[in-house]
Amino acid sequence: MTATAPRFGTAHVLRLLLVTAMFTAALLGTVLSGTASAHAALTGSDPKDGAVVATAPKSVTLTFSEQVAMGDDSIRVLEPSGKRADTGELRDLCAGSVVKYGVHLHAGLPDGTYTVAWRAISADSHPISGAFTFSIGAPSQTTVALPKEEAGGGTVGVLYGIARYVSYGGFILLVGGAAFVLACWPRGATVRPLQRLVVRGWVALTAATLALLLLRGPYTGLSFGLDSLGAVLETKTGAALVSRLLLLGAAALFVAVLFGAYTRREDEGEKKDLTFGLAMGGTVVAAGIAGTWALSEHASAGLQPLVAMPVDILHLLAMAAWLGGLAALLVALHREPTIEATAVRRFSRVAFGSVVVLAATGIYQSWRQVGSWSALTGTAYGRLLLLKVALVAVLVGVAWISRRWTRQLAETATVVTEEDEDGDEGADEPVTVPDNPERAAQLARQRAVLATARAKRARDADPGRAGLRRSVLAEAAVAVVLLAVTTVLTTTEPGRTEEEASRTQASSSSPAVPDRPLDLRLPFDTGGAVNGKGTVRLTLDPGRSGGNAMHVYVTGPDGRPLDVPELKVSYTLESKQIGPLPVVPDRVTAGHWTSAGVQIPMPGEWKLQVTVRTSDIDQTTIDKNVKIG
Repeated sequence: MTATAPRFGTAHVLRLLLVTAMFTAALLGTVLSGTASAHAALTGSDPKDGAVVATAPKSVTLTFSEQVAMGDDSIRVLEPSGKRADTGELRDLCAGSVVKYGVHLHAGLPDGTYTVAWRAISADSHPISGAFTFSIGAPSQTTVALPKEEAGGGTVGVLYGIARYVSYGGFILLVGGAAFVLACWPRGATVRPLQRLVVRGWVALTAATLALLLLRGPYTGLSFGLDSLGAVLETKTGAALVSRLLLLGAAALFVAVLFGAYTRREDEGEKKDLTFGLAMGGTVVAAGIAGTWALSEHASAGLQPLVAMPVDILHLLAMAAWLGGLAALLVALHREPTIEATAVRRFSRVAFGSVVVLAATGIYQSWRQVGSWSALTGTAYGRLLLLKVALVAVLVGVAWISRRWTRQLAETATVVTEEDEDGDEGADEPVTVPDNPERAAQLARQRAVLATARAKRARDADPGRAGLRRSVLAEAAVAVVLLAVTTVLTTTEPGRTEEEASRTQASSSSPAVPDRPLDLRLPFDTGGAVNGKGTVRLTLDPGRSGGNAMHVYVTGPDGRPLDVPELKVSYTLESKQIGPLPVVPDRVTAGHWTSAGVQIPMPGEWKLQVTVRTSDIDQTTIDKNVKIG
C-alpha cells in the first residue's frame, strides 16, 4: 500500500499564519509588560535619591529630560509610617527648556526616611513612573514599599501591547488590501476571499482602537471606569484614538463602495472615474488614520516634529502598501487561481516603490531617534532597530526570489491557458437543461465544481505559480515578525533620548564614592618656633551622607599629643555650591577634639579644611579633597 504525503491546503496555510501572528502577539505583550520603557527620563530631584538632609525641606521637585504631563496626585511623598507628607497640589516649575514639577511638604515633619513615588505621561504618550527615598536627620526604617511594577506593566500592559499589535495589523490589511485591488487587480474587488481580508482588517483595527481607548486609563495608572475614560479623552492620545474611530467610519463607507458600486460599474469611463475618486478618497482617509499614530507617538516629540510627523505618515503608508498588498497577493494565489500575471507584476512594482519610500523615511527616522553610532549598539532602541533592518533585508531577499517567480509566472500562464483550451474542447457545446428545477440546479453545481477543479489543476500544474505561492508565504511569515519588532520599537525609549538622559544624570549626580569611615592624616606647619609642626588625624564615622561622629587628634613631631589653642574644621561641596559648613569640635583632652553631630547633606567629593592655631600669631589651614559616600 503506497503512503501519500499530506498536502497543506489554503486553510492550513492561513491557520498557520494566524497561529504565528497570535503567538507573536502574545510574546509581544509579555515583552512589553516586562520592559515598559520610559521616553522622558527623570534627570534630577531635590532632595536627591538617598540624600540625608539636616532639616525638613519645604518642597520636593523633580526634573525631566523632556515635557511630561502630570496631575495633582502624580507626586506623592510618604512618611516612614506611610502617611502623606505632601499637600497634594502639583506645582508647575517649568521654565524655558527646563521641565520641572514639585509639591509642597507639610511643616513639622519628623526625622526618618521618606519615599517619593511619581508617575507621568511623556510627550510621546507613553507612561513613566519611579520612586526614590531621602532622609531627614538620619535614615530610618520605613513601612512604605517601593512599587515593583513600572507604569504600563502587568496584565494591562500585556493587553495594551497586543491591542497595539492588532491595530497595526488591521491597518496594514485594510489599507494594503484596498490598495492592491485599486492599483494592481481591479477584478479582485469581486473576489470574496479578498473582500473578507480587507473587511477583517477594518474590524481588527476598529476593535483594537476601542480596546486601546478603554485600556488607556489603567495603562497610565488610572482606575478602570467612566471617570478615567473621560480623563483619557482630554489627552492627546485619547483625541487621536477618537479621531481614528471617526476616520474608520469613513473607511467603512469606502470599503462598501469598493466592494459594492465599484464592482457593478460596466462602463469603462464611469469605472475609471470611480477608480480615481476611490484612490483619492482612500489615500486621504489612510493618511488620516496613519496621522493618528504620528500625532501621538515618537514623531510628535523630540527633534524636528513638524518634519517627523509627515515622514512617519509616509512610512506607515508605504509599510501598509507593501505588507498589506503582500497579504492580499497571498490570499489571491491560494484562493483565486485565475489571478492574472499582470496583476502580480503591478504589485511587484508597487512593492519596489514602497521599499524605496521605507528606506528613505527609515534613514531619517533612524537618525532622528538614534543620533549616534554608540546609541545604535548601546541602547535597547538601537539594537531593536538593527534587528528590524535585518528582518527588512531578509524580506527584501525573499521578495527578490518572488520577482523571479513572477517572471516565470508570466511565461507559463499562456501555456497553461492553451492547454486548458485544448483539454476543454467541446466545453462550450450546447447543454440540454432538464425541465426539473432540482435536476437543473444539481447540474449547475456539478459544472461549477468541475470548473473549480480545472482551475485548481491549472494552478497546481503551473510551477511558476507554485513557486510564487511558497515565496510569498515566506514573505508573509517574516512580515508577521517584522510587525512585532516594529510595535516593540514604538514603545521603546529612543536611543538619542536615552543617551541624553544618561549624560544629564551623569553630570548632575555626585560621583561614586566609598561608603566607609574616613581616616585622614594631615601634616601641618604653622611656622612657629615652638610646637609649630605636627600631624592632624581626622576620622569621620560612618563616613557617608547624614549624621557622622568626627574625632580629631593632633600630635607633635615626636608622636605625643599636642595641645593647641584652637582647631576648626569645615566641609565644602563646590560642585553643588554647598558650604563651607563649619564644625567647631569640643576639646576632650590634650590633643583630642570631637563632634558627634557632623551633618553631610549628600554624597560627593568634599573639600575638607582643617585650621590649626599653635600660638597667638601662628596659624595654618590644611586643604584636602575627600570623597564621602
